[in-house]
Amino acid sequence: MQKVNGGIFTPLYGVDSMQVKIDAFLLDTYPVSNEDFLEFVIQNPKWRKNKVPKLFADGNYLKDWKGDVQLAEHLLPNAPITNISWFAAKNYCEAQGKRLPTVDEWEFVAMADQTSADARKKETYNQFILEWYETPNSYNNPIGSTFKNFYGIYDLHGLVWEWTNDFNSVLISGESRQDVDKDSKLFCGSAAVGASDLMNYAAFM
Repeated sequence: MQKVNGGIFTPLYGVDSMQVKIDAFLLDTYPVSNEDFLEFVIQNPKWRKNKVPKLFADGNYLKDWKGDVQLAEHLLPNAPITNISWFAAKNYCEAQGKRLPTVDEWEFVAMADQTSADARKKETYNQFILEWYETPNSYNNPIGSTFKNFYGIYDLHGLVWEWTNDFNSVLISGESRQDVDKDSKLFCGSAAVGASDLMNYAAFM
């Protein structure tokens, strides 16, 4: 794990340039791999694909695995785990004595490149992230394939999407019937319109 000392920054979804204070925290150096999660489900049978309750995972859960405790032939053991639910990710972390990072913590550390704690204004940094979307099957590349950032952490961009503890904090629903125009923020395309810094949109993806 790597220590991130924290600081103050304006997140992508900040309101009126609202700044957020991040306390120091620890973050794993690499994403969780297929073999890491395989060991977890061996030790915790309730999270196997044929045993997990539907309340905690949908039909896509571990869909590329060959069986409950067997990876498909095309999956690299040291590639990042994909197709798991938030509940499974949270339980995995807790089983290791850890937790998922918050959205703000993830964004704070993900705005760094190799040499700068905040690279959001760098054209090369944003271009790297956008080019990731043009690369097929990046999910099956080994962990550590992308750059080590300022904090010593790999693969925050360039491999897979990652769960955060409070991921739904930026997904505002109009179900309360008081936010009639806020459902648009559930979608990436329109979310950029409400971002505090449009240059940072790529970094949040």
